[in-house]
Amino acid sequence: MDWKKLLTPKRLGKTEVENLQFDRTPFQKDYDRLVFSSPFRRLKDKTQVFSLSTNDYIRTRLIHSLEVSCVGRSLGRIVGEAIVKKYDFNQDGLRASDFGDIVFAACLAHDIGNPPFGHSGEDAIRTGFESWYNTVNHVGEKLLSKSQEADFDSFEGNAQGFRILTKLEMPPKKGGMQLTCPTLAAFTKYPRESLLSEPTLNCYSGRSVKKYGFFQAEKDLFAEVAETVGLIRRHDNAAWWSRHPLAFLVEAADDICYSIVDVEDAHRMGYISFDKTKELLNVIANKDIQEHGESNTEIVKRLRALAINKLINEASDIFLKHEEDILSGEFDKDLLSLSTYANHLQEIGKETRSAVFQHPDVVSIQIAGYEVLGKLFAEFVNAVLHNSKKGNLVYYMLPKEYNDPNPDEDTYNKILRVTDYISGMTDSYATSLFQQFSGISLG
Repeated sequence: MDWKKLLTPKRLGKTEVENLQFDRTPFQKDYDRLVFSSPFRRLKDKTQVFSLSTNDYIRTRLIHSLEVSCVGRSLGRIVGEAIVKKYDFNQDGLRASDFGDIVFAACLAHDIGNPPFGHSGEDAIRTGFESWYNTVNHVGEKLLSKSQEADFDSFEGNAQGFRILTKLEMPPKKGGMQLTCPTLAAFTKYPRESLLSEPTLNCYSGRSVKKYGFFQAEKDLFAEVAETVGLIRRHDNAAWWSRHPLAFLVEAADDICYSIVDVEDAHRMGYISFDKTKELLNVIANKDIQEHGESNTEIVKRLRALAINKLINEASDIFLKHEEDILSGEFDKDLLSLSTYANHLQEIGKETRSAVFQHPDVVSIQIAGYEVLGKLFAEFVNAVLHNSKKGNLVYYMLPKEYNDPNPDEDTYNKILRVTDYISGMTDSYATSLFQQFSGISLG
């Protein structure tokens, strides 16, 4: 892959060249478009770890996304400075800030497709589809192709995010928000379709195939992005590419933030003691903390900042060390897995899983998420696909952009409209609608 092509300012869906404004670059415009978008604003009421928390300090998806974007910008600029210098790109108009701004925007959008109730929300939609589809198949209806079925069987917030950015937001323009192709490619950490056969994968176990990044409905749009920036195609007969190099930095920024700040949030919520929190963070921060009247909360904040800064510098060094292998598509690992703190980060993960993610307060909300989203999925899918007295009433509950009847629309796209609606809900709205459908609340 070639850095100049990887950083082309071309926008998805636009044929004409954009007039460059040096006071506001195309990649900075990407960030601005995201900030002003409705899906981004809704992240304020979506679970990061603690759903429907009454503690206003605790991070939501919105705050997490802002923090990840800040870390990503630092990673991008550090890497960009070294690469611009290495290849003498200043004469070509490429700047270190371009690297930073692309990662900045991609990080801001990285959770934009996540449904309510965090990752359990994704599982709830998968389970809801499986339950509904098995019932349908039982009566002899085969409504979807295997590839389409896989999109829902393993429903992905990442793929939903790409769909929001390139189709759902700012319709009916081709390319949706018409972000630049580098931002969209860096956003797509898993540049593959949902269904890849074992012979196609051929035992490949790189990080970028852990999940998938786009639905069948947006496969052609991603192919256009990949072609524009020059991603390496990994298979001739499958929608599967190597990562955009900057996607590794987007992933690292996310990993750094949730590893470190989950510990801080857990301390604020009382799930992890101060002494344990201090111990976990200080292995990375490596600072002799002098407690001059500071509160425990302030000490934790300081250690969190120091730990994040240490990991930013390490991740940047790891990227630059492997830059040539990244460009050739041979490197496909998460950067922090090569960190000197890799084992300790795993220890942090174990501690937060045990103390937080398996705590009854958190688990009970996740269980509720299954009930809420599972019911909403079944009700709305039955309403858009089948005629019944109740279904007709439920159909009227769909906002106009999700219930506009199209006689030529196939089953796959009808179900996608339902998942568009459900995954776009906030935690509070999904809960309220579930209560109305269940007769617990009457509006």
